[in-house]
Amino acid sequence: MAKLQKADETNTNQSKGLTRFLNTIERVGNRLPDPFMLFVILAVLAILLSWLISSFGTTVVHPGTGEELPIRSLVSTEGLQYILTSMLSNFTGFAPLGVVLAMMLGIGLAEKVGLLESAIKKSILNAPRSLVTYVVIFIGILGNLASDAAFVIIPPLAAMVFATVGRHPLAGLAAGFSAVGAGFSANFIIAGTDALLSGISTEAAKSVDSSVIVTAVDNWYFMSASVVVLAITGALITEKIIEPRLGEYKGKVDKTLDEVSPLESKGLRNAGIAALIYIAVLALVLFIPDSPLRNEEGGIIPSPFLQGIVPIILFLFITVGVAYGVTVKKITKSSDVSKYMGQAMKDMSGFIVLIFAAAQFIAYFNWSNMGTWVAVSGAGILESLNLTSTVPVIIGFTLFTSVLALVIFSGSALWALEAPIFIPMFMLLDYNPALIQAAYRIADSSVNIITPLNPYIIIVLAFMKEYDKKAGLGSLISLMLPYSIIFLVVWTLLLLAFALLGIPLGPGVEYRL
Repeated sequence: MAKLQKADETNTNQSKGLTRFLNTIERVGNRLPDPFMLFVILAVLAILLSWLISSFGTTVVHPGTGEELPIRSLVSTEGLQYILTSMLSNFTGFAPLGVVLAMMLGIGLAEKVGLLESAIKKSILNAPRSLVTYVVIFIGILGNLASDAAFVIIPPLAAMVFATVGRHPLAGLAAGFSAVGAGFSANFIIAGTDALLSGISTEAAKSVDSSVIVTAVDNWYFMSASVVVLAITGALITEKIIEPRLGEYKGKVDKTLDEVSPLESKGLRNAGIAALIYIAVLALVLFIPDSPLRNEEGGIIPSPFLQGIVPIILFLFITVGVAYGVTVKKITKSSDVSKYMGQAMKDMSGFIVLIFAAAQFIAYFNWSNMGTWVAVSGAGILESLNLTSTVPVIIGFTLFTSVLALVIFSGSALWALEAPIFIPMFMLLDYNPALIQAAYRIADSSVNIITPLNPYIIIVLAFMKEYDKKAGLGSLISLMLPYSIIFLVVWTLLLLAFALLGIPLGPGVEYRL
């Protein structure tokens, strides 16, 4: 009896400690400026730092050209002229902007006509009872194609599926939320996240080597493998840790899961046929002799096919979106297509505003040569500490990013902050930017589900309260913590295995330059 009492006291103390920790994270995060203002502040700091550092006559030797570069002050005639004359080009020429907006034209159309939601429901509802957990996690991970909409669609659907088969609905909610949040970056299909991050990585790499281009497919092999590994991992966590902890559900389930209607099923069938026709035509063009999509030697790595993967995927989503929309009568006239695309662009307004500020900060950082100076200095420090081998680089950077992700929820904002510093630094140590980008994606995604700054946590908490009226933020975080920690560990080990075994991260992408 005494042992049980002591164990209860220990669990209570641990719970209080976790609550205090999460409360601290929440307070610190809430004091941070909005991401847009954060980059405005960083841009001002870059201007002031360039003036301060240049006043000491600081120079840096460019590792690629061997040229000695001075730190240029933005508080000067030349600097002021640059700020004013480059502001528009910094924004319009920022690599991720056009790529992401183009991708969202197609994906947004598919989402607005209801294709993505119907496909998710159909997949989960048709899953064999014994494989429900695996299918929920698997579909949840792939659901990031729907971007942030997946946070609202999948967790409540998963909760109702679990309740329907006589399992604890909160276990389903946790499984769905973990898959959408912690598995956010993984997918078999190139998504908007790939385009966004690779564009930022390319911009950052220019300070060391202007010829380096990080494409949207540079992490494709790794992220495809991640889907399988995380689906299995998430299902095991749900069944071996979460469900035993929750026990049997005693409450009453009022909500039922609506079946996909016959018209929606027909729409999915027609969308599938359209996708097959599109892929068949693409394959035909790709494999004909002297294909314009292949390189001069007839290969695919590199090739116009891979370089044009974003518009190819854009047209795929437009094709299936139109096929589904016409079938379910969401698209009845040609103007409906542009209407739904326009609605998708409205959802991207916050991203566009953020990119304007982030583009200025990165441009100032690079123009002043502070990016090169920080990279060279940082690389020298890592070399002096003998922390340049693969294992400490990946583990150290992943853990560092995990901590930052607790207080900066926006993935694009955090990468725009980290990339100009760490991409050049690790390039000087001969690491491919694609490897560092993959490590970033692991850390940022894994922490998504436990940071109180995730706005969708409040939405998921509302879903949670439907099944447990007493549930609070601590209840949800404690439920998601096992997923976050185990995903971070397993996913990092997978990246280490890729790097140490020399498995390409994407088509023709090695982990060393």
